[in-house]
Amino acid sequence: MSGCPSTGDHSRPGRVVVGGEALVDLVPTADGTLAPRLGGGPFNVAVTLGRLGVPSTFLSRVSTDGFGEQLLVRLRGSGVDASLVQRGPQPTTLAVVGLAPDGSARYSFYTEGTADRLVADPGPLPADVAAVCLGTLSLVLEPGASVYEAVLHREAAAGRLTVLDPNVRAELIADPAGYRNRFRCLLPSVGLLKLSVADAEWLGGEVTNWLAAGTAAVVLTSGTEGLVVRTATQHVRVPAPRTPVADTIGAGDTVAGALLAWLHGAGALSRDAVTALDAPAWSAALEFAARAAAVTVSRPGADPPWRVEL
Repeated sequence: MSGCPSTGDHSRPGRVVVGGEALVDLVPTADGTLAPRLGGGPFNVAVTLGRLGVPSTFLSRVSTDGFGEQLLVRLRGSGVDASLVQRGPQPTTLAVVGLAPDGSARYSFYTEGTADRLVADPGPLPADVAAVCLGTLSLVLEPGASVYEAVLHREAAAGRLTVLDPNVRAELIADPAGYRNRFRCLLPSVGLLKLSVADAEWLGGEVTNWLAAGTAAVVLTSGTEGLVVRTATQHVRVPAPRTPVADTIGAGDTVAGALLAWLHGAGALSRDAVTALDAPAWSAALEFAARAAAVTVSRPGADPPWRVEL
């Protein structure tokens, strides 16, 4: 199963549900002001999937404020189904972004009493769903974190491919030991784990241990060093394309979305199919994800590519 398949073939079975927060990043501009940019890790993954032509649905709770309305406009304009989006009067989560000279980002979050953390369990997902992707703040902020945890375990038990991207935001984690324990408890239900090298170091685990716990594949991102995948039988690395960097906001989210798009195009949206991928297939998948992320980092804010751009 090698090569780079089309990612826009809607005749292939399988919808992807992405669950988690949608928020607004306040990003520094050249004149020193802060400009609002739509984002949030899961939101960016869903937008990436929609723009790459993959049937996708966003599961979240979005504010009825002006930012919430714009988030829904972006989702629908990117081809994402919003039928599982719940609404509420609480405000939209905000993230103030600080940019280093190399374009890397750091975040300060305003999450108290916001709409997304009050998401309700939607119950079993529709029959056409093949994969579920969760991550970022939705693994931290209660009561929503427990809701998403229940969704992950339930959908894994139903035979769906589950994808987890911790995207660790340590400043929001009041109980690091409790978070790490929750992460370990999720692993048997995770088909594909995608995380940065920095995330892996903070979590304090080893890839071999995560695979032994039941995860089928682990993809590690390391910025300009590229991408690595580890499975029980494969160890594949691909370099990152050289590209001018505006900032790195949404780069990892784009990798997650593009990987899912590649798997969809390959007819590989299942745990067994991910487990069976050979080295050439993984090389093609990682190269596709790296190209997609290179487009995102070349422009300000989380602005994932459209299929035509790849």
